[in-house]
Amino acid sequence: MADRGASALSLPEDWPAHPDPILALNRMGSFDWDLDAGLFHMDAQAFAVFDLLPEEYDGRPQTLAVRVPPPEAARLDSVVARAIKDGSENYGAYFRIRRRDGTMRWTHTQGYIRRDDTGRPRRVAGIVRDATEELADSAARSLRAAQDEAFRQQTGVVQVVSAALAHARSVQDVIDVLKDTHGIRHLGAASLVMGLVEAGRIRLVAEGPVGASVPGTRVTRIDEPYPMSEVVRTLGPRFIESPEEFAEGYPILWPHLTDLHITSAAYLPLIAQARPIGAMGLLYDDRRGFSAEERAVLVALGSSIAQSLMRAMLYEQEKDLAQGLQQAMLPRTIPSVPGADVAVRYRSAALGRDIGGDWYDLIPLPGDRVGAVIGDVQGHDTHAAAVMGQLRIVLRAYAAEGHPPATVMARASVFLHELDTDRFATCLYAEADLSTGVVQVVRAGHIDPLVRHGDGSCARVGVEGGLPLGLSAEFGRLEYPVATLELDPGHTLLLCTDGLVEQPGADLDDGMRGLVDLVRDGPREVRDLADRLIRLAEERGGDDDVALLLLRRRSREVTWAGGRLRQQVAPGDPEALTRARHMIRAAVRAWGAHGLADEIELVAGELITNALTHTEGSATVTLRALDGGDRRLRIEVEDGSSALPRRRDAGETGVSGRGLVLVERLSDSWGVQARGGGKAVWCEFRVPRPPVRA
Repeated sequence: MADRGASALSLPEDWPAHPDPILALNRMGSFDWDLDAGLFHMDAQAFAVFDLLPEEYDGRPQTLAVRVPPPEAARLDSVVARAIKDGSENYGAYFRIRRRDGTMRWTHTQGYIRRDDTGRPRRVAGIVRDATEELADSAARSLRAAQDEAFRQQTGVVQVVSAALAHARSVQDVIDVLKDTHGIRHLGAASLVMGLVEAGRIRLVAEGPVGASVPGTRVTRIDEPYPMSEVVRTLGPRFIESPEEFAEGYPILWPHLTDLHITSAAYLPLIAQARPIGAMGLLYDDRRGFSAEERAVLVALGSSIAQSLMRAMLYEQEKDLAQGLQQAMLPRTIPSVPGADVAVRYRSAALGRDIGGDWYDLIPLPGDRVGAVIGDVQGHDTHAAAVMGQLRIVLRAYAAEGHPPATVMARASVFLHELDTDRFATCLYAEADLSTGVVQVVRAGHIDPLVRHGDGSCARVGVEGGLPLGLSAEFGRLEYPVATLELDPGHTLLLCTDGLVEQPGADLDDGMRGLVDLVRDGPREVRDLADRLIRLAEERGGDDDVALLLLRRRSREVTWAGGRLRQQVAPGDPEALTRARHMIRAAVRAWGAHGLADEIELVAGELITNALTHTEGSATVTLRALDGGDRRLRIEVEDGSSALPRRRDAGETGVSGRGLVLVERLSDSWGVQARGGGKAVWCEFRVPRPPVRA
């Protein structure tokens, strides 16, 4: 192409009478082109460049066509014409000539345009030289530069792939990194195959992106004539540099790859801890051969992949062991509960051996009652899982012994404190009477429960709580408030751990509001709702486990006999008395004794008040439904004092002393029983049977 920036040639006016010796020494020929006469004069060196004899040339430029092919001549004429038209003083161009033997040689020319005073071009003086070796050296340098750049890019891709592999936590993660278009494609490969060694065989675990799977090679023996088998046996790479070499070396495999137009391949052993764990093949469709640098890069890539695979396999083994331990600590099955639909879910965010202490449990209790537990032990390790398993067992044991919810929680806290561990646990225990719908809830540092109503609305239930298990015993604060709520037929109680609502940088209350929205808009069936919530937790990710328990009360026939409710009322807690009366009234109405609800609530309140007033401890109120020929409701209030109650006459203006009078007049029978170091004051109400329908 023209070089308008070339320096002007300073040739003498009487050229070629005095040829320049420097030009001759550099094997450069010179010419003088008389534009007016149309004659093109050349010196002896110029004739040598064009491979012409003086007698073969008549001085006209057109005669040079014997050496300059028409396309080259047209391109050269265009360069000269443009320089003359643009007013340039010089030009330069490369063009090819055909020598006598038919070979093509590159030639370079530079011309200096001489003009008269009017600016009209009159002569062109210049030089010509053979440029074949120059361009060959330049092409070699360009090719080498391109190869160096390709090598740098290839090395960069290996670094990127290795960095991505460092985050792989499973074999599938490693495969995904390799099959990514920014990985193998940037290495120039058209396809990838990878197999892992298992029990003396190679199992194909990855192929793509184009696909190079061959029928019958999903599982192959190490001694079979395949390239992956060969590199596993020899522990050395195998570079196949041409289709011919591929066909000759692996005649069984090659016919299945012809449609992929493979031109070369690199098979690498995947070696970790001095043993082969697999092999990988990179298949190319646009190259032949591998330079020493490329081979070194690919071997390094294979080593990086092998180390990542080994880490991933060890990680998966550790995760399986940890999750197995964790699952062993959780209930194997959830018992069927008459009168309720139950769904439990668990999502583990375990990272290797780092597992959480989240748990759930469902405890069948006598008298249509069921206990629901959700909890979370501090920490993410096997110790947390072990503590969780022990806590789950003792909570179940204390609940099965018949202790009230507050006592169950307090005893569990003492147990954890006496374990001599540095862990604490949050927990929520809900004891539900499915015949009445009355639910007593105790919370130890855990998040609040949710209730979804039959119309689909959902609300967070604020429950006054105590300290987490272990801490309450350490600080001597074992009093746990008991909240009472009613679960109507069709209502769903939702208990979960904080992994379902907590997100990095987000407020817990915001997370709870978001969970309320999800539950409100979720499916009606508890199993479908549980599936959706746990799926959203998995999509969101996070480093915390999630335990979830949903209990939906069903509509059913009320069973009279065997119904029982129990609640502890602490002294100095007016809300506890209110909750107890509310529980009793709801249970009486649920058992069908609507007409007695007011009287029974009033009598129970008087008995509880007497126990709290005349003793120094708490009172435990129990309501039972009995059927021994006649149907009865029995109220018992236990306290720790052995002093028997006595009936007093309050007088006309007295404000106290009427408690036992009310009990005697409103109930059908009453009495006192000794209970260990204390007593129980009881009364019974006869409940008419419903009329038999014809």
